[in-house]
Amino acid sequence: MSEPTPSPRAPQRIIPIQAVGVREEMVSLYQKGEKIYAREVRGWFTKWRWAFVWLTQIVFYLTPWLEWHDRQAVLFDLTTRRFYLFNLVLYPQDLIYLTGLLVISAYGLFLFTTVAGRLWCGFACPQSVYTEMFMWIERKIEGDRTRRMKLDKAPWGPEKVARKVGKQAVWIALALWTGYTFVGYFTPIRVLGGEALALSMGPWELFWVGFYGFATYGNAGYMREQVCKYMCPYARFQSAMFDRDTLIISYDAKRGEPRGSRKRGADATALNQGDCIDCTLCVQVCPTGIDIRKGLQYECIGCAACIDVCDSVMDKVGSPRGLIRYATQNSMENGWGRREMWARVARPRVLVYTGILVAITVAFLFSLYSRPPFRVDVLRDRGALARVVDDGFVENVYRIQIMNASESPQRYRLGVEQLSQAVVDTDRDIDIGPAEARWVPVSVRVPPEVAARMGSGAHGMTLFVEQLRRGDQPQVDVREPTTFMVPR
Repeated sequence: MSEPTPSPRAPQRIIPIQAVGVREEMVSLYQKGEKIYAREVRGWFTKWRWAFVWLTQIVFYLTPWLEWHDRQAVLFDLTTRRFYLFNLVLYPQDLIYLTGLLVISAYGLFLFTTVAGRLWCGFACPQSVYTEMFMWIERKIEGDRTRRMKLDKAPWGPEKVARKVGKQAVWIALALWTGYTFVGYFTPIRVLGGEALALSMGPWELFWVGFYGFATYGNAGYMREQVCKYMCPYARFQSAMFDRDTLIISYDAKRGEPRGSRKRGADATALNQGDCIDCTLCVQVCPTGIDIRKGLQYECIGCAACIDVCDSVMDKVGSPRGLIRYATQNSMENGWGRREMWARVARPRVLVYTGILVAITVAFLFSLYSRPPFRVDVLRDRGALARVVDDGFVENVYRIQIMNASESPQRYRLGVEQLSQAVVDTDRDIDIGPAEARWVPVSVRVPPEVAARMGSGAHGMTLFVEQLRRGDQPQVDVREPTTFMVPR
């Protein structure tokens, strides 16, 4: 059977449509975020948060003013390339210790996040700490949440100008003091203070004080939750460290729903309602403006402000606390109590993190404790790898850097090993002052008959430096392997 032949279609006539009375309108794809007016809250977690604010800021602001051995206790002196940490004197060659410290911090963060979520963000992160401080200043000058909202909507007048200018002045003063303190870890803070009073600060010091002051002012005063939501990478990869037994701030939907307002003392069961009265206070106190009742969100920094305010509301309406609480997904779904929930804390993942953290910490502390009181670097003289000198002796020239890592003058003696009949050209001892580093030229010679037996080429040897104590007796030595070249 042949297919039917399609009939030819008539050509269509295109009629242009003319818009009548329509005007063009620009539509922006960017939606400006609403300003968050966080309500003040009091409670158990708030006290802990402020305890960490006080602890971290006391350590940060007071540490540069501590004295140790007639110097600043903690000073990262970039000019002389010396890093002073109380009794320790570190050199750039000791960068491995900074690496170890960063690894310990990383594994500590992984461990705490696996166990209880974003504890660091909510209680000790500098962004959260300084935001809390700036918000406290804002509340003291502009008033509580309602007054701040009314003040922003009110027309400009003497009162509004006075409050806004006063807040900005205190913010700027705190930010500049923070920048000054930070730079005081790199330039002796008393010297920096004298330069500031005399208006003679160097250009780089002035730049970094202004830079860190501006960063503090902008991040804590204006950007606030934007830093946590859009700039901080931790919010993005935290889910990789969460599991169903991680303690997170959770809303008990089984108990709270269906939500609805009711009078104090009313029976929620009789009204077919849950314990949540939909007061939205948990949203009003949140520094990132999220609704925890919608479940876990990456914007949640774990500050637990919603727990404190919800507990206070439950006390007022006569319901038990814990509608919003620290809980795990498994405990919420299975209705576990605290005993069953905490029994899952010591799970394999947590034990592995803990074991690694303990091992790295012990190794770090042991390495720091057993480090020699001085360091040695050996470099060959590139101008002449080997040469024949008087009486046929073969000579190699080296430059040895001795770095005294103690704060007292020390005496050192040089020697050579693993090279038969080798002679060091100097028998004198080397005196180096406190925390001083010195390059010492050293030549090593071997007799011609020994050089003949060795043959041309490179031969292994070891230069050692002894630290002399108590009657010029060697107490500590550092050995550095190098090569001895014999010319053809």
